[in-house]
Amino acid sequence: MDYQPSTNNNMSHYNRRDFLSTLGLGCASVGATTMLSGITNMGLLNAAAAVNRPVYTQGNYKALVCILLSGGNDSYNMLIPRSTSEYAEYADVRTNLKIPQEQILPINPLNPDGKLYGLHPNMPNIQGMFNTGKLGFIANVGALVAPTTLSTFNADQNLPLGLFSHSDQRKHWQTSIPQDRNALGWGGRLADILHTNNANQNISMNISLDGINVFQRGNIIQSYAIEPKNSGSISLNGSNNNGFYQSLKRQTLDNLLDISYQNVLETAYASSVTGSKDSSLEFSSAIDNGTPFTTVFGEDNLSQRLNMVAKTIAARDLLNVNNQTFFVQLGGFDTHDNFLLEHGELMTTLDNALQSFYDALVELGVENDVTTFSISDFSRKLVSNGNGSDHAWGGHALVMGGAVSGQKIYGQYPNLYLGNSLDTGDGRLIPTTSCDEYFAELALWFGASPADLSQILPNIGNFWTPTADSQPIGFITT
Repeated sequence: MDYQPSTNNNMSHYNRRDFLSTLGLGCASVGATTMLSGITNMGLLNAAAAVNRPVYTQGNYKALVCILLSGGNDSYNMLIPRSTSEYAEYADVRTNLKIPQEQILPINPLNPDGKLYGLHPNMPNIQGMFNTGKLGFIANVGALVAPTTLSTFNADQNLPLGLFSHSDQRKHWQTSIPQDRNALGWGGRLADILHTNNANQNISMNISLDGINVFQRGNIIQSYAIEPKNSGSISLNGSNNNGFYQSLKRQTLDNLLDISYQNVLETAYASSVTGSKDSSLEFSSAIDNGTPFTTVFGEDNLSQRLNMVAKTIAARDLLNVNNQTFFVQLGGFDTHDNFLLEHGELMTTLDNALQSFYDALVELGVENDVTTFSISDFSRKLVSNGNGSDHAWGGHALVMGGAVSGQKIYGQYPNLYLGNSLDTGDGRLIPTTSCDEYFAELALWFGASPADLSQILPNIGNFWTPTADSQPIGFITT
């Protein structure tokens, strides 16, 4: 597929130097000069017109909640082999990073492969949700251009750009076009096609709790950034420490620097201000008057963000929307040092926040209508660097919701001994399931047609041929 530059010229004339000064940066701090390439507006509009989309109907609602575990989740200490021989391989390669076998929380997959598995000891809620069918895992998934073997890796054939780099790999998970640093987000392309599902076009289908991000950026649809407190809408007057400018600097700058195309900062700023200005009162009113729920969330950042996601979902009928995507981030996973303590604390945060969020969805009666899924830059090397681990590639993701065919591990859980057929060095493993397969199933459940997938996920044909009656992985019930 030919990736053409965007033809959207609705760009602010706000002075670049003035804008960077507002953010507290010098012009030399940002060298983003390459025009964003991606699927063209016309292609997406043609694809949208080719399918009859439903109009808004109360009760006909679906939401995707993307949780970015930012920094590279060491997921081989999240989903762990516990049978005798496989645990011995794990313990041998992980050395001082291993979880003691007796501390691993057992899970009982309905699709056994002859091995036993368990979870990090700080994940009892996720253990319970898995064992009751509410949650599943996708094993050894990662950003791929095409199916990759050790020999094609060594020959440098069809590999993602900037492999093992935080900024590149984090971006690749959000775009699912890892051969192009300038692609739009797959959530943005999905919303570009499906946004007419929503009767209310005043508020974006794509709502972010962590500022502007790559995942939700489309040619037509931008993300609407909200805050995890009060009524959600970001203040525009900047009159307090949590005003728009502070929020933009804190939540958005890292994500903006991941995107490289001409005038990206002005465009993102203009879109955010315009969207917030036009929509904040309507959004806040809906949040204040949405269906109440009593589930208690923790005070940590992830829990509070998911609390606001739940409040937004509770206001879906007031907002007149059939579809929404949400972007939430949990940082701190760049665990080169002090790994066991820091990763353990992050697993506790994730475990508690997901349980509260699922409980709130049950209380609202929408647990079957909301699918939550994790992404991360990459997993980490199995070999210790002393007190942590370095950048790797394939790792495990989790997916949660009533539509998930849970209590299963999907994909291929790899061998963990050094020198196995997927090991590029020090336990840095080649993914055996692509992000495209993972995301295609989510997009189809959300409302995309098989014909849409080539627009949303241009590499999907390298891994799976979309048809009307099949799924690439099978973790979503139909």
